Amino acid sequence: MNYRKYKRQYFLPPVKCMDWTEKDYVEKAPVWCSVDLRDGNQALVIPMNLQQKIEFFKLLTKIGFKEIEVGFPAASETEYTFIRTLIEENLIPDDVTIQVLTQAREHIIKKTFEAVKGAKNVIIHVYNSTSLAQREQVFKKSKEEILEIAVKGAQLLKDLTEQAGENYRFEYSPESFTGTEPEYALEVCNAVLDIWKPQSDRKAIINLPVTVQHSMPHVYASQVEYICKNIKYRENVVISLHPHNDRGCGVADAEMGLLAGADRIEGTLFGNGERTGNADIVTIALNMYAQGVCPELDFSDMTEICEKYEGFTGMKINERSPYSGELVFAAFSGSHQDAIAKGMHWQDEKHPEHWTVPYLPIDPSDLGRNYDADVIRINSQSGKGGVGYILETKFGLNLPPKMREAMGYTAKAVSDHRQKELLPEEIFELFKKTFENTSSPLTVEETHFEKVENGVVAEIKSSFNQKPISIKASGNGSLNAVSNALKKAYGFQYEVVTYQEHALEKSSHARAIAYVGIQKPDGTLAWGAGVHEDIIHASIDALVAAINNR
Repeated sequence: MNYRKYKRQYFLPPVKCMDWTEKDYVEKAPVWCSVDLRDGNQALVIPMNLQQKIEFFKLLTKIGFKEIEVGFPAASETEYTFIRTLIEENLIPDDVTIQVLTQAREHIIKKTFEAVKGAKNVIIHVYNSTSLAQREQVFKKSKEEILEIAVKGAQLLKDLTEQAGENYRFEYSPESFTGTEPEYALEVCNAVLDIWKPQSDRKAIINLPVTVQHSMPHVYASQVEYICKNIKYRENVVISLHPHNDRGCGVADAEMGLLAGADRIEGTLFGNGERTGNADIVTIALNMYAQGVCPELDFSDMTEICEKYEGFTGMKINERSPYSGELVFAAFSGSHQDAIAKGMHWQDEKHPEHWTVPYLPIDPSDLGRNYDADVIRINSQSGKGGVGYILETKFGLNLPPKMREAMGYTAKAVSDHRQKELLPEEIFELFKKTFENTSSPLTVEETHFEKVENGVVAEIKSSFNQKPISIKASGNGSLNAVSNALKKAYGFQYEVVTYQEHALEKSSHARAIAYVGIQKPDGTLAWGAGVHEDIIHASIDALVAAINNR
């Protein structure tokens, strides 16, 4: 690889522009403009058909987009027909503005005006490339000649709008802005604005696209700040950003650009778009949401949005895509699961004002995700916290801490052996098989109790290795008496060190579960569980299971 064939292709502003560094977060939602139906669509191997585009448009309005770039009408008949369908079938809500893109060329602009006739709210977006590379290599024109193209395009938009008797808003993009000298980009934008003379009730949009990423995000922020500080008619100009993702910094460019003074973001759902894609509006919006700032977009049903998006575009959302990916809330690591489980309990117990659960920057339920299916996931890397959380939240089993640990090791071993993730139902069945349904080699068929002055006398009928026996023993309680009887009958050596019980709230019957932990002479623990309508019966079953597991 010959790195010497490359050089930095960006230009810094002529003066230092670093005021944006004094800010640490985006304070309010920008104006959002979805370009899914134009930039996103033109990047698809198979562009969307008419019906898909209509349904996608409806999805975008449902999410809350008020500005939607619907296409490049002069690009194809499908594009033109789509826009006409939206207008003629009255599919555009009154509070939604459609945006159409056009090059600064007369016949293309006229075709664009034909396409939007009859629409209530329209932004006509005109652009021409201004970068050094394109001036020299593509157009072979001087700065003055490139500026003239922009000015003529701006004038034509104004003239045609007046002729049509419409009140269309205008947007101008110095395409390839990031490869353009900032002072020259400013000159071109100001020349365009001098034609339009924007007013407070009809603001112009100056869009600063990261057509191709050439720099780190802080360089772009400085370029944006320079334009914001020096653009004419600033109070009547909306500074818009359109970052692409060539260096993987589309979201960072957008966020830093907003800190630098921008007012508007053009992007796509999940970052679809040319080459490496556009800035991902889902990520930008939910980054704000995670810091307590209302994004003014609704992603509360992320599953539906993802499914529809994949259906419309044929694209697959990466499992690790921020906020939206299938695995982004999933915790497999034991320590992570334990921290999340404890954090969730903290939320339930303390009811804090703000969400601060470890490893979960936002509450998954805010996006329509399920804790048991999407957050705590069990495999060979998992631990007691995750397994315990699944059993508690989904099946109502509140295991003693040490028993959670034992169950955690059991689940890890099974997952490792099978080389697969264990589903919640599989974990529950494993628990029952390991700790609840262990009736061999010891069984207890009958128990009778007699209260005496100092406790209880238990008479039991049991079998060990298929050898039946009847025996009596006393104890300070029913479970202790049965335990003493079993020790007396078979010479078992252990001590009951943990006993815990609770009602099974998730059961359809009034049943209880008991957990028993016994310590063997070598100090190790064995565990058992019992479920029954009668808690004494449940505790005896748990003791028997623990002895069988010793």
